[in-house]
Amino acid sequence: MKNIAIVTGASSGIGNAFLKLVCKERGIYNSIPFDEIWAVSRSADKLLEATSSIGDERIVPVTADLTDPGDLDEIALRLQDECISVGLLINCAGAGFKGYTEDLGIDNVGCQVELNCVALSKLTRICLPHMIDKEPPYSLKDGPRIVNVASSAGFLPQPGFAGYAASKAYVISFSRALSYELAPYNIAVTTVCPGPVKTEFQSKATGGQSAEFTGIRKYVAADKDKLAKAALKASKAGRKMFVYGFSQKALHVASKILPSDLILSIESKLITVPEVNTYSEGDNVVTPLPVSSKEESV
Repeated sequence: MKNIAIVTGASSGIGNAFLKLVCKERGIYNSIPFDEIWAVSRSADKLLEATSSIGDERIVPVTADLTDPGDLDEIALRLQDECISVGLLINCAGAGFKGYTEDLGIDNVGCQVELNCVALSKLTRICLPHMIDKEPPYSLKDGPRIVNVASSAGFLPQPGFAGYAASKAYVISFSRALSYELAPYNIAVTTVCPGPVKTEFQSKATGGQSAEFTGIRKYVAADKDKLAKAALKASKAGRKMFVYGFSQKALHVASKILPSDLILSIESKLITVPEVNTYSEGDNVVTPLPVSSKEESV
């Protein structure tokens, strides 16, 4: 039986940083833990370019729109037909729109939930039968792992980024509950909560209006490679929740002890909302959309 790793949003950004590190992972006596590494993205061209540059023959490019039930069904059938064990699942693909809800198209609002929440949950469920061993012979440290990339945005509602923040709150709640459900099978579930990260996401989330973070965010923006490395280390240690960076840890604590209205009042004064609506998957794609348009698969 083949043992594989799956990384979504793998063609660029944080997902691609994860992919590179998974290729370098080693097990006991420097053994290679994964026979194949499935790199999943909607963009076939960018995925091929990204995986070719890594040069690991174990990488299997999987072009799939995770919001398409048909593409998810194809992944499920492939896992069954090839008799595969999933040793690592990294759910990194995500969608983000900056803008007030009344200014966003209906489909724009919906796709954040479809990708960040529904697709993540469905893919996790698809993989679970290939991860669960009723009598696991391994310890938690050596067992299968799930890494779900959420965000510090999920700690509190965010005016001007309402749908994204709410979707990441779902990822946090779902993942934390899942970690207890799967504990009897020694499957570690780690929720990763970074703040701003230096990728193409900022440019895409603002319709190209701002490639750089502004205000306090420019001082706390994280390096994607360092984030991915720290997140995988936390996953191997079996940590259930991993908040990356001192500033985000402080925000996490503040969200628990300060009144939500106070923090929301401060956020509403600091946030800058772009006029153009944008969509991005795993830091891979940007498509400026008029308010009434429907998102197209790329």
